[in-house]
Amino acid sequence: MPSPISSPRTEPALPLNPDDPNDTQAVWPALPQAAWSDTCATLQLWMQIVGKIRLALTPAINHSWNVTLYPTVRGLTTSTMACGARTLQIDFDFREHLLRLETSDGHNRSFALEPMTVAVFYRKVMEALEDLGTPVHLWPMPVEVAQPIPFEQDNLHAAYDREYAQRFWRILLQATRVFTVFRARFIGKVSPIHLFWGALDLACTRFSGRIAPEHPSVPGLTDRVTRDAYSHEVSSCGFWPGAPGIEPFFYSYAYPEPPGYRECSVAPAQATFDSLMGEFVLPYETMRLSADPDSTLLQFLRSTYEAAAICGNWDRAALEVVTKTIAL
Repeated sequence: MPSPISSPRTEPALPLNPDDPNDTQAVWPALPQAAWSDTCATLQLWMQIVGKIRLALTPAINHSWNVTLYPTVRGLTTSTMACGARTLQIDFDFREHLLRLETSDGHNRSFALEPMTVAVFYRKVMEALEDLGTPVHLWPMPVEVAQPIPFEQDNLHAAYDREYAQRFWRILLQATRVFTVFRARFIGKVSPIHLFWGALDLACTRFSGRIAPEHPSVPGLTDRVTRDAYSHEVSSCGFWPGAPGIEPFFYSYAYPEPPGYRECSVAPAQATFDSLMGEFVLPYETMRLSADPDSTLLQFLRSTYEAAAICGNWDRAALEVVTKTIAL
């Protein structure tokens, strides 16, 4: 079935022209981990600081949906957060490379995104909050990272490559665009498309409506968070930018994993089930270099969801959008 999304052409273009919607290499830019590994690690920690502010200022919502960040036309945002009767918003701007903090009464502070330690970034954010009259107390310890260093003591992570930070953001925008098409075809409970700053992954989750068995512990997360996240049966997909030695990929998994799920044939042919991670994976590079990247990604999202729904006996008739042809 042809994709409802327009198919960009695939001829390489140098230099990248992100404003040309027909330039596939710019729409889906390369993101080799080795080229920006240090920047990726630093950004993850910077985003955890901002994400923890969101956690501190927003009431808990099921599956931790209140703590996530959202792609915007400039970068990533917390969206609005209440500070008493005032409202605060914090934005990563990857076009002008700024962190912006703004309140509903017209006050704002900003500083440049540039190479700096996590400790300096943390201090600048806390000082900006104080200046705005919106001080926030948070637990200054990273999560979901190996050998965490308290933010105010982290003088190790300090990289910021403008080009690759911007490439990462552009990929998040494009992934959000395609995920939104996929999300629209489900009328059951489905999550927003949002960035979880713990692991730095963009995710969208569909729910069958049935309660799930208690989830086992996950390293780096408290059991309370993990078991709230997986309180109900899910099929979840997303994009992860990778880590040293691991290239970026799209993923899809089911919890609980139904019998026969990992043996299912999914599309495209290059997608595989990773037994160590417990999920289907599609390398980002494979998707972006395919003849029709949008369709390739949609095939992966659809087929892995169908594997979960069929093996898990989901009530698909009640949960999925039925496409009808309307005569005009």
